[in-house]
Amino acid sequence: MNNNDDVIKDFYKILEEKGYKGKILSAEHIPDIRHDITKHHTQNRFDPEFYDNYQSFFEFKTDVDLPQIRSLFIISVPVPQFEAVFHWKNEKKSLLIPPTYLYGLNIVNQITELVNEILKPMGYKAVYARIPQKTIAVRSGLAEYGRNNITYVPGMGSFHRLTTLYSDFPTEEDNWYELKMMDLCKECSACTRKCPTQAIPTDRFLLRAERCITYHNELPPEMTFPEWFDPAWHNCLVGCLHCQKVCPANKKVINWTELGPEFSEAELSLILKGESLEELPIATKEKIVEYDLENYYEVLPRNLAVFFK
Repeated sequence: MNNNDDVIKDFYKILEEKGYKGKILSAEHIPDIRHDITKHHTQNRFDPEFYDNYQSFFEFKTDVDLPQIRSLFIISVPVPQFEAVFHWKNEKKSLLIPPTYLYGLNIVNQITELVNEILKPMGYKAVYARIPQKTIAVRSGLAEYGRNNITYVPGMGSFHRLTTLYSDFPTEEDNWYELKMMDLCKECSACTRKCPTQAIPTDRFLLRAERCITYHNELPPEMTFPEWFDPAWHNCLVGCLHCQKVCPANKKVINWTELGPEFSEAELSLILKGESLEELPIATKEKIVEYDLENYYEVLPRNLAVFFK
C-alpha cells in the first residue's frame, strides 16, 4: 500500500468515526458535472428567470488557490431541523427551519480543516468548492436523488449537509455513477401528492423549481409572492418541508428537531416592520447572529408576514 492509499484509508476511517459519509472522485469529471447542469438549460427545461438567478452557480468557475485540481472530496454531515419560536398576541407559534439552512459555514470550515489535516502530511491541500453539490453527491454514489430532486444519504435521509472540496491530491480511486432516482421513489408518489404548488411533476424527473415554495421564499425581499400562491402553503420560516415530511426515506430522522431562537412580540414587531439588522436591539441582533440567521434576515419580514398579519 502506497502513501496515497493510506490517505484514502484515513479519510474513510475518520469519517466513519464522526458519523459522516464521503466519497472521492477525479477532477476529470468536472466538465461532466457542468454538462449535467447546463444540458437542462440548453434543452429549455429550466424556467428562464430561475436559471438567471442561479446562473453563476450552475456555470461555476474553478479558479481556486491550488497548483492543480486533481480530485474532489465530497462529505455529508448529518444535520437536524430547527424550531424557531415567536410570541404574538399572547400566543406562541413555532416555525421550522429545514436541514441545511443553519451553520453551513461552520460545517464547511470544519470539513475543510478535517480534510487538510489528513492531506497535509503528504504535502497536499483542499479548498472549498462552490459547485453543484447534489449532482456530485449522486454521481459519486454518496447519495441518491428523491423524486423531489433532494438528495438522500443512507442513514441520514435528507437531513444532511453536503460539503465539496477541490484538492491537488492525486487519486486513482474514482467513484462515478449514472444520475438516477431512488428505487424507493419508483412505487411512491407521496411527495408529488403532498406538494401544494405541483412543483414535483409526474411527466419528468426535473423539479419545476419556479413553482417551489423554497425558491419563492428565498428570493430577494422586494420580490412578493405570486398571485397564484396561497399563503396557507407556507410551513417554514424559510424553505419548505412538505415533501420531506412525507418521504418514507426520512422515517427515522423526520422528528430530529433542535431548539432554535425564541423571539418576543416586541422583537417580532421590529422584524415585521423591516428594521435593519444594525437597527435592532443588541440582544436581538446577537440572537440572530448566534443562530446563524444573519444570511436570511432580509427575507424574514416578508416570510413572517404570512404567519403574523
